[in-house]
Amino acid sequence: MNEEELKALKKEVSQKKRIATDWASQIHDLVEDRLLTDYDTLPELARQAHQACVDWAAAKARLEAAEAV
Repeated sequence: MNEEELKALKKEVSQKKRIATDWASQIHDLVEDRLLTDYDTLPELARQAHQACVDWAAAKARLEAAEAV
């Protein structure tokens, strides 16, 4: 894998981490500000946050595998 491909993988990992963090932030805001009125949205936010973390972990694993070569 060349340097440009590694750079693209690093960028992907960073983007996926940001997306996961954004979902976590939405959950945090819900819990702090409007839990008793919007609690029904919590399962979907949790599902999205979980999927974002799975996506990040997969991208990170690809990067680590590429760097190990």
